[in-house]
Formats: sequence, C-alpha cells, structure tokens
Amino acid sequence: MATADLVDLRSDTVTRPTAGMRRAMMDAEVGDDVFGDDPTVNRLQALLAERLGFEAGLFMPSGTQSNLTALMTHCQRGDEVLVGQQAHTYRYEGGGAAVLGSIQPQPLEHEPDGSIALERIAAAIKPDDPHFARTRLLALENTIGGKVLPLPYQHAATDLAHERGLATHLDGARLFNAAVALGVAPHEVATGFDSVSVCLSKGLGAPVGSVLLGSREFIDRARRPRKMLGGSLRQAGVLAAAGIFALEHHVARLAEDHANAQRLADGLRGIEELSVDGPHTNMVFVTVPAASVGALEAFLHGHGILVLARSPTVRLVTHLDVDAAGIERAVAAFRAFFARH
Repeated sequence: MATADLVDLRSDTVTRPTAGMRRAMMDAEVGDDVFGDDPTVNRLQALLAERLGFEAGLFMPSGTQSNLTALMTHCQRGDEVLVGQQAHTYRYEGGGAAVLGSIQPQPLEHEPDGSIALERIAAAIKPDDPHFARTRLLALENTIGGKVLPLPYQHAATDLAHERGLATHLDGARLFNAAVALGVAPHEVATGFDSVSVCLSKGLGAPVGSVLLGSREFIDRARRPRKMLGGSLRQAGVLAAAGIFALEHHVARLAEDHANAQRLADGLRGIEELSVDGPHTNMVFVTVPAASVGALEAFLHGHGILVLARSPTVRLVTHLDVDAAGIERAVAAFRAFFARH
C-alpha cells in the first residue's frame, strides 16, 4: 500500500513535509551555523524566542538533545533534577542525563492530570548536606501523555522551585498543542520557566529539529554541551526553514488534530471490547483485550491503519497527515476486527 494511502496513528512524528514546506526548504538561504552565520537558523531562533518570551534560542536536531543540553547547562556533575516518572526526559531519552551529564534524576509520581503534587516536589528537595545530591532543577513536561498542565499549577510549581533556589525547565515538545487547547498565547505556557525545549517535528510537521530557549547568558552556555553532544550543524538553514514554515502555517491547525482525536475517541467508544481514555489534545489511549494485541496490530496494518500495539494500552496520535476520512477508516477497521474476534 502506498504511503499516502496509510492512516498512520503511531505518532505525530511521522508527518511528511508539505509542498509549501519543501519549497521553503529548497529556497532557504544558508550559512555555517557553527560560525553563527546561517541566516535562516538565526531567524528561526529569534522568531521562536520572541514568540515564547525569551531572549535567545538554540537550534538542535532533536528534542532529546535539546532537553539534555538544557539539563547539562542547568546542572553540574552530581547535581539532581526533579522529574516525573512518566516524563520523556526521565523515561524515554536513554538515561542521557545520568550517563552523559552525571546528573541524578529524582523521579516523582504524577497525579492523574499529569502534574506532580507541589507537596511531593517540596519533599523531594534535598537539604544542603554532603550525604545528598544537590537538588538544582525542576523539569516539567507540557503536554504530558497529551494532557495539558493547568497554567495555575505551572505557575505554582515554578514559583515553589524558584523560592527553594531551583532552576526550572519545561519539556515543551508539544507546547503549541497545549496553547491551542487552552486558547492562550504560546508564551503563557512558557511563563515561569528558565528554559523551554520546543519540538518542530511533532504536531508542527517539520521533518527535523527542536529549539532550546532561555536567557542570552543561558543559551551562550548551552552551546558547549550542544557541541559535546554533536548538535552543532553546518548549513542547517534548509532544516530551520521547515521550522519557520511550521510556525507560520501549522500552529492554528493543531485544533483540527484535537478535533480528529475527539472523533476517533467517540467512534471507538462504540466498540464494546475497548476501554477509551481521552482524547488528550491529539492523543487517544485505547485498552484492548490482552489476547488481541498482536492480532489487532497485524489486522489494522493489513487494512492500511498503522498503530503501535505493544501492550494492551495502545496510544493513537492524530496529526496533519490524518484527516477526518482517515479517522473514519480507522474506526471502521477497529470495528471490523472485533466483529471477527
């Protein structure tokens, strides 16, 4: 089956550049970003910094590298970061903070809405005692599992961290999904954080890239760990152009992804064998009978619907390459499977 005929619900990282984005990449003016003279990279960094209320930005190939660069800039060897048990920076980024940064993660349990209770954060901050790692940073994520953190909670958590002498970092991989869902300007989602990482290659649809944002002094210091991690690129303007196009054309349309996630959840709730959680912005979580997991994935693939069914709970993610007709095809395929099983 041709790629264009597939309904790919595995992740919003699977999007393909649109025709307009490809033209922007082809026409991008470039320089050598290691020397700081790629004009398109500089424009992207300035554009996103202004939009989110920071002084400067730093373009990188991936969100994993952007988050790790942030942690290594905030923390020294032997320092500690407070982070959620399910946060990407702790669970899904290869243990880079510990392995490469010599930073100790202190994982904390989440509340059902994705937040970490303020009392739990306060209790985890270590006293100034040589027996303990030095707690230096609070790292939150928005969205997390598609769930949007309430802004009052973010403000309270960052205020608490600052009052206790901690820096704050936001993994804002899907920050724009959060802003669209809340109906607020994107900078409001970033308020209170000393640094923010934003992915361009998820819902925004760029093929590559994330930007780390912070004060000018912070970003200047972040250039060193970025270099150590291999993130200094040369004629990166061809990639930055895709990010600029995404910021100019693909933010408001995230509401369509959220609507399609709602449509998907509503359709799947009509199937007796399924338990549906969501939608949470552009994500729906479906729990299927354990005995059906492998067969379901194979059946859906055979009908042009791509999912990652590795456990009874399956995450389904909508994005700009999945339209309402694709959602209907996906729901119909789920129905057909359970009608036979």
